[in-house]
Amino acid sequence: MVCIMSGARSKLALFLCGCYVVALGAHTGEESVAEHHEAEYYVAAVYEHPSILSPNPLALISRQEALELMNQNLDIYEQQVMTAAQKGVQIIVFPEDGIHGFNFTRTSIYPFLDFMPSPQVVGWNPCLEPRRFNDTEVLQRLSCMAIKGDMFLVANLGTKQPCHSSDPGCPNDGRYQFNTNVVFSNKGTLVDRYRKHNLYFEAAFDVPLNVDHITFDTPFAGRFGIFTCFDILFFDPAVRLLRDYKVKHVVYPTAWMNQLPLLAAIEIQKAFAVAFGINVLAANVHHPVLGMTGSGIHTPLESFWYHDMENPESHLIIAQVAKNPVGLIGAENATGETDPSHSKFLKILSGDPYCEKDAQEVHCDEATKWNMNAPPTFHSEMMYDNFTLVPVWGKEGYLHVCSNGLCCYLLYERPTLSEELYALGVFDGLHTVHGTYYIQVCALVRCGGLGFGTCGQEITEYFLYLSFVSDLGDDPRSP
Repeated sequence: MVCIMSGARSKLALFLCGCYVVALGAHTGEESVAEHHEAEYYVAAVYEHPSILSPNPLALISRQEALELMNQNLDIYEQQVMTAAQKGVQIIVFPEDGIHGFNFTRTSIYPFLDFMPSPQVVGWNPCLEPRRFNDTEVLQRLSCMAIKGDMFLVANLGTKQPCHSSDPGCPNDGRYQFNTNVVFSNKGTLVDRYRKHNLYFEAAFDVPLNVDHITFDTPFAGRFGIFTCFDILFFDPAVRLLRDYKVKHVVYPTAWMNQLPLLAAIEIQKAFAVAFGINVLAANVHHPVLGMTGSGIHTPLESFWYHDMENPESHLIIAQVAKNPVGLIGAENATGETDPSHSKFLKILSGDPYCEKDAQEVHCDEATKWNMNAPPTFHSEMMYDNFTLVPVWGKEGYLHVCSNGLCCYLLYERPTLSEELYALGVFDGLHTVHGTYYIQVCALVRCGGLGFGTCGQEITEYFLYLSFVSDLGDDPRSP
């Protein structure tokens, strides 16, 4: 059992502590569909797709050539929709870049882009009105798939939007190009679209002038939110969407390259579901040679996931999902009682048993009784950042470690001692490698060896039971 809490003297913009360990209740990627209890659950699917890529994404090709390649991927999508339909799936999510691929320039991706009208302005069913707009062949196929499978469908594609020179943000070539998620109803109607805001080395696309905070309602599970890949690490749109729009379910197309120990796809997805008490439907592309794998249907209490760095095959995950997810954080279980490990953590943290009633913000007068024989702090590089850490020694205990305005707290217990070294780490500062952005991180990691200098190395196997407490704020600096 492990409980981690971040407590910043200034508000946290995003709580990601515990992202960096294998998730609670994770399954091994096997499909799992129990009896469908219509009143309490819906059936969801995510598809990890080994996309067929352009052999030369820098080459300039025709629209017809681009459609030929994209239709190969769309043919596979359609097969997965029909398989999912046979199992009663009500919503399916496909990955980022799964249709067109990646590594394009702004010019070379142009033949792959569909025209994208605004769903807020134009009501449109591409399958039933295929000639209404030019260059919408991909949207038409996706719309028809949703009808054929009788399910909501979420997919990612490149889109274009003409702009005028009078628009001060209009690029020199007279168009915006966006990394776009689209949502279709089971009737084929274009319900909404989300344009990715936090691009990750995507020179082919533009950042929208305003952040999209997109939600859509379904007849089977209520309101869903949507964002893409790198967005999950940033306050906008991810946290603001959950905070301001009361979202209980998130659909999440991604093209995620795993990097241990802090940025593995399954870790991030699962931690997000647990920390915010929501369901996350995450679909990744599958290219193990590029380190790209990791999809799942994650609830606060369990996960159905797929991660395979050796097998080149695709994988369709189908699971029954609660319409009203029960979270570990600040929520009571079905019996009306707070999770015991969560209760214990709050009692130790606050020194007052009544503080557990306010799980999101612990306001207690009595000082916390942390271990007086605290182990020494040390520094080690992790993901190119200089973390402050404390070793996790002994069979059980509670620790804390601070950096700048951020403190991380850990309550732990393990059934047996081992020779492995674990450490609780914190970083609060500017990250400058592979992008520049401010981050606040709490991480419990297994070290590569017994020396402090090995903490931060890539380790592929360790299993811990997790519970979380978070303090969410609105610091715009932080992902």
